Amino acid sequence: MFDLASRAPANAKNDILSGLTVALALVPEAVAFAFVAGVDPLVGLYAAFMVGLITAVIGGRPGMISGATGALAVVMVSLVADHGVEYLFITVVLMGILQILAGVSRLGKFIRMVPHPVMLGFVNGLAIVIFLAQLSQFKFIDDNGNLQWLESTQLYLLLGLIALTMAIIHFLPKFTRAVPSSLAAILVVTLLVIGMNLDTRTVGDIASIAGGLPSFHIPQVPYTLETLIIILPYAVILAAIGLIESLLTLTLVDEITETRGRGNKECVAQGIANTATGMFGGMGGCAMIGQSMINVNSGGRGRLSGISAALFLLAFILVASPLIEMIPVAALIGVMFIVVVGTFEWSSFRILGKIPKSDAFVLILVSGVTVATDLAIAVVVGVICSALVFAWKHAKHTQVTHKDLDGSRIYYLRGPIFFGSVQNFLELFDPAQDPKDVIIDFERSRVADHSGLEAIDTLAERYVRAGKTLHLRHLTPECKQLLAKAGNMVELNVIEDPDYKVASDTLG
Repeated sequence: MFDLASRAPANAKNDILSGLTVALALVPEAVAFAFVAGVDPLVGLYAAFMVGLITAVIGGRPGMISGATGALAVVMVSLVADHGVEYLFITVVLMGILQILAGVSRLGKFIRMVPHPVMLGFVNGLAIVIFLAQLSQFKFIDDNGNLQWLESTQLYLLLGLIALTMAIIHFLPKFTRAVPSSLAAILVVTLLVIGMNLDTRTVGDIASIAGGLPSFHIPQVPYTLETLIIILPYAVILAAIGLIESLLTLTLVDEITETRGRGNKECVAQGIANTATGMFGGMGGCAMIGQSMINVNSGGRGRLSGISAALFLLAFILVASPLIEMIPVAALIGVMFIVVVGTFEWSSFRILGKIPKSDAFVLILVSGVTVATDLAIAVVVGVICSALVFAWKHAKHTQVTHKDLDGSRIYYLRGPIFFGSVQNFLELFDPAQDPKDVIIDFERSRVADHSGLEAIDTLAERYVRAGKTLHLRHLTPECKQLLAKAGNMVELNVIEDPDYKVASDTLG
């Protein structure tokens, strides 16, 4: 499905060089997401370092990169604006605790409930989001403080450098894989800009990344019920978005590398990372699909790739900020555009006319909602739509045939009895026209929920009012358990039939 990289095993040299590439690309993104959240750039950089390092060491998916993300930053905006950055830090701590509880409760397995069309919509939507995020670099603030698009020479120079970066990344692997092509492209374009003294925006023009080591910092907020009421909704939303994006990215990397990560372990790792980050002045984070794709595409497979990316990022902050600030933004935009091309599932266009219309609708819907709102809402909407479509289709699968034997009529039922098929189920029987003794055989059917139980009870009452007897045969053990749990809610007596050795329910 996602053929972005070779299935090469982990290699120390590849991991370290890939980590360096990822670290270079992390800088402008972490700074940009910090600006989105309304906090200092170092708050974003510290989050990228700490979350990236901790998840790389103890996470459930070697090779996956975590850090500050836009999906989380947009949720943080109102919290920071209304209450200040200290409330953000304590919220990130609570977010981490909730994620740890989710991992310990083994909720990571529920990522399996995400259908394939939702997964396709997720990667396509995220690719579009990554692309749109780069467009801000094509704008500048004029003398009047208005945001304007670049024009003429500046625009052509930026586009040219982006094209050169993408060309190097695309063609270099055809000649050698000794150095990650993304890293080589960044170095070549940087040297070209410096050597020819080209007038183009650099990382240093966005913000200074110089700083010291992150220090332990207990969030300065009142530890009261009122504070909890303020931060809890944000923490729940952030925890959900972080886990959904991380687990979907984990699944994507699993498919690319043909290996299997551990979802619950990753949930715990993300939680520990965010709890620690909040106590060290970071804005929190989760898995980053763009950086993970850069890492995998550059040959990063093992934990060393994520660890080295985090350590290189810290080195940039501490000692190498003057050098990193010389990197042209165009080179990093080119790297991200390659990520967009590799992430977007182009086969979606080809299969749209071949898959069921409902799946095509879900794919497009999830892509659109991801772009318009955020990943968590998009995935929830996609899963709900898929579930409703599934229920609607299976609601029409309930069928019945019958035969008369020794004065009794036996109905052979096919298909599940659940909330969606109840109406169809009740319409299959006519108590007024049936003989005195009726048997419904559930050998090829099952009762799935309370709505199904109520439907059986309703049908039984109809036969009772008609002065007739209804027997239920071949009930599944799960159905018998539901009947037992229902108690007085459903008036059925379950007994064993000595002739058939199965469950039989007699009414009237």
